[in-house]
Amino acid sequence: TGLVKLAFSGNTPFTAEVYYVSSRDMIDQRWGTTEPITLPDSILGMVRIRAHGTYSLAVSEPQRFVAQVVGARGYYSTKDITNYLRGIIISRLSSVLGENFSTILEMPSMFDGVSAAGRARLQDDFAAIGLALKQFFIESVSPTEETSKAIDERPSMGAIGDMDKYVKFK
Repeated sequence: TGLVKLAFSGNTPFTAEVYYVSSRDMIDQRWGTTEPITLPDSILGMVRIRAHGTYSLAVSEPQRFVAQVVGARGYYSTKDITNYLRGIIISRLSSVLGENFSTILEMPSMFDGVSAAGRARLQDDFAAIGLALKQFFIESVSPTEETSKAIDERPSMGAIGDMDKYVKFK
């Protein structure tokens, strides 16, 4: 080292960067839609829904994770990456819901199936950045206020009967 420092004016040309990556499971990570998702509904026509849930992950390939995510920034916490992951989750979940959704009224019975399909669809996206998706759950799918009003009005529309006759009567 003395000769190297002497040859390079006291500064070494050989620098090294050390990254510490936690490989433990990061549980109870939350995700949720920031904007409602619009889907066709077999009973109500079109509905706008919000969804949220939890997932857990771990860094499976530290070298890939550092190269793909950390890069030049040098420090990332779990909070820093959750917004990025949330975008991936919402994108893939929207696709899964679009393929499997029939009506919001049946949605609670579909949580397990949609969660499993969402997890399968997300595995490759997480693996591409060195992460392993351990668990993925949908906790709730809820309608927006407008959709809730339409759901509440639906029974009263049925009680009226023929809408054309009702309008003519009015």
